[in-house]
Amino acid sequence: MVEENTNPNLKESSPKSPQGDSFSFPKKEKLKNKKVIEALFTEGKNLKQNPIKLIYLNTNFSDESKIKVAVVAPKKKFKKAVDRIHVKRLMREAYRLNKPLIFNNIEGNFAFIFLYLGNTMPSFNEVDKAMKLLLEAFLKKELHETKD
Repeated sequence: MVEENTNPNLKESSPKSPQGDSFSFPKKEKLKNKKVIEALFTEGKNLKQNPIKLIYLNTNFSDESKIKVAVVAPKKKFKKAVDRIHVKRLMREAYRLNKPLIFNNIEGNFAFIFLYLGNTMPSFNEVDKAMKLLLEAFLKKELHETKD
Protein backbone atom coordinates (compact mmCIF):
# COMPACT_ATOMS: atom_id res chain seq x y z
CA MET A 1 0.00 0.00 0.00
CA VAL A 2 1.37 3.44 -0.98
CA GLU A 3 0.81 6.35 1.37
CA GLU A 4 0.07 9.73 -0.12
CA ASN A 5 1.66 12.83 1.27
CA THR A 6 -1.08 14.80 2.99
CA ASN A 7 1.16 17.49 4.50
CA PRO A 8 0.11 20.84 2.93
CA ASN A 9 3.44 22.46 3.91
CA LEU A 10 5.45 20.34 1.47
CA LYS A 11 5.63 21.67 -2.06
CA GLU A 12 6.06 19.32 -4.97
CA SER A 13 7.60 21.77 -7.44
CA SER A 14 11.17 22.97 -7.45
CA PRO A 15 11.95 26.53 -6.36
CA LYS A 16 11.80 29.21 -9.05
CA SER A 17 13.62 32.50 -9.22
CA PRO A 18 11.72 35.77 -8.82
CA GLN A 19 12.30 36.53 -12.51
CA GLY A 20 10.68 33.26 -13.56
CA ASP A 21 13.02 30.94 -15.43
CA SER A 22 15.88 33.45 -15.85
CA PHE A 23 18.36 31.48 -13.72
CA SER A 24 18.43 28.55 -16.12
CA PHE A 25 21.01 28.01 -18.85
CA PRO A 26 19.06 26.38 -21.70
CA LYS A 27 20.56 24.77 -24.77
CA LYS A 28 19.48 27.66 -27.03
CA GLU A 29 21.81 29.99 -25.07
CA LYS A 30 24.90 27.85 -25.70
CA LEU A 31 27.24 29.06 -28.43
CA LYS A 32 28.08 26.23 -30.82
CA ASN A 33 28.28 27.86 -34.26
CA LYS A 34 31.86 27.58 -35.56
CA LYS A 35 31.60 30.67 -37.77
CA VAL A 36 30.42 32.84 -34.89
CA ILE A 37 33.20 31.50 -32.64
CA GLU A 38 35.81 32.30 -35.30
CA ALA A 39 34.32 35.76 -35.76
CA LEU A 40 34.52 36.31 -32.01
CA PHE A 41 38.24 35.63 -31.96
CA THR A 42 38.94 37.79 -35.02
CA GLU A 43 36.49 40.69 -34.62
CA GLY A 44 35.38 40.48 -30.98
CA LYS A 45 35.94 43.05 -28.26
CA ASN A 46 37.75 42.09 -25.04
CA LEU A 47 37.20 42.71 -21.36
CA LYS A 48 39.44 41.21 -18.70
CA GLN A 49 38.93 40.68 -14.99
CA ASN A 50 41.45 38.25 -13.56
CA PRO A 51 41.17 35.27 -13.88
CA ILE A 52 38.48 35.51 -16.61
CA LYS A 53 38.54 37.19 -20.00
CA LEU A 54 35.35 38.00 -21.88
CA ILE A 55 35.31 38.21 -25.67
CA TYR A 56 32.01 39.47 -27.09
CA LEU A 57 30.51 40.44 -30.41
CA ASN A 58 27.19 41.95 -31.44
CA THR A 59 25.62 39.42 -33.83
CA ASN A 60 22.27 38.17 -35.08
CA PHE A 61 21.00 34.67 -34.32
CA SER A 62 18.39 32.65 -36.20
CA ASP A 63 16.54 31.85 -32.97
CA GLU A 64 15.15 34.43 -30.54
CA SER A 65 17.93 34.21 -27.92
CA LYS A 66 19.58 37.48 -26.91
CA ILE A 67 22.90 36.00 -25.80
CA LYS A 68 24.81 32.84 -26.61
CA VAL A 69 27.68 31.80 -24.37
CA ALA A 70 30.69 29.50 -24.57
CA VAL A 71 33.25 28.82 -21.81
CA VAL A 72 36.86 27.76 -22.31
CA ALA A 73 39.47 26.30 -19.97
CA PRO A 74 42.86 25.88 -21.70
CA LYS A 75 44.41 22.44 -22.02
CA LYS A 76 47.85 24.03 -21.76
CA LYS A 77 47.20 25.12 -18.15
CA PHE A 78 44.95 22.25 -17.04
CA LYS A 79 46.30 18.97 -18.37
CA LYS A 80 43.62 16.77 -16.81
CA ALA A 81 40.18 16.83 -18.42
CA VAL A 82 38.60 16.59 -14.97
CA ASP A 83 40.18 19.92 -14.01
CA ARG A 84 39.12 21.63 -17.27
CA ILE A 85 35.55 20.40 -16.84
CA HIS A 86 35.49 21.63 -13.24
CA VAL A 87 36.67 25.12 -14.23
CA LYS A 88 34.10 25.28 -17.04
CA ARG A 89 31.33 24.20 -14.66
CA LEU A 90 32.31 26.92 -12.21
CA MET A 91 32.24 29.56 -14.96
CA ARG A 92 28.89 28.36 -16.34
CA GLU A 93 27.36 28.39 -12.86
CA ALA A 94 28.69 31.89 -12.11
CA TYR A 95 27.28 33.11 -15.45
CA ARG A 96 23.94 31.40 -14.84
CA LEU A 97 23.53 33.06 -11.45
CA ASN A 98 24.54 36.51 -12.69
CA LYS A 99 22.93 36.61 -16.13
CA PRO A 100 19.82 38.55 -14.98
CA LEU A 101 22.20 41.54 -14.71
CA ILE A 102 22.63 41.44 -18.49
CA PHE A 103 19.31 40.18 -19.78
CA ASN A 104 17.36 42.98 -18.12
CA ASN A 105 19.69 45.75 -19.32
CA ILE A 106 20.85 45.14 -22.91
CA GLU A 107 19.50 45.69 -26.37
CA GLY A 108 20.67 43.58 -29.28
CA ASN A 109 22.11 40.09 -29.61
CA PHE A 110 25.56 39.14 -28.37
CA ALA A 111 27.89 36.16 -28.52
CA PHE A 112 30.14 35.66 -25.48
CA ILE A 113 33.19 33.53 -24.84
CA PHE A 114 34.50 33.35 -21.29
CA LEU A 115 38.17 32.30 -21.18
CA TYR A 116 39.76 31.19 -17.93
CA LEU A 117 43.27 32.69 -17.74
CA GLY A 118 44.41 31.60 -14.27
CA ASN A 119 47.09 28.99 -13.62
CA THR A 120 45.55 27.44 -10.52
CA MET A 121 42.24 25.78 -9.75
CA PRO A 122 39.84 28.56 -8.72
CA SER A 123 37.23 28.62 -5.99
CA PHE A 124 33.63 29.38 -6.88
CA ASN A 125 33.76 32.68 -4.96
CA GLU A 126 36.75 33.83 -7.01
CA VAL A 127 35.04 32.97 -10.30
CA ASP A 128 31.71 34.46 -9.20
CA LYS A 129 33.32 37.76 -8.16
CA ALA A 130 35.23 38.04 -11.45
CA MET A 131 32.09 37.16 -13.44
CA LYS A 132 30.03 39.87 -11.71
CA LEU A 133 32.72 42.48 -12.35
CA LEU A 134 33.05 41.41 -15.99
CA LEU A 135 29.31 41.56 -16.65
CA GLU A 136 29.04 44.96 -14.97
CA ALA A 137 31.98 46.26 -17.03
CA PHE A 138 30.32 44.88 -20.18
CA LEU A 139 27.09 46.70 -19.34
CA LYS A 140 28.91 49.98 -18.71
CA LYS A 141 30.84 49.70 -21.96
CA GLU A 142 27.83 48.71 -24.07
CA LEU A 143 25.48 51.28 -22.56
CA HIS A 144 28.13 53.94 -23.12
CA GLU A 145 28.61 52.88 -26.77
CA THR A 146 24.87 52.81 -27.52
CA LYS A 147 24.38 56.30 -26.09
CA ASP A 148 27.10 57.83 -28.29
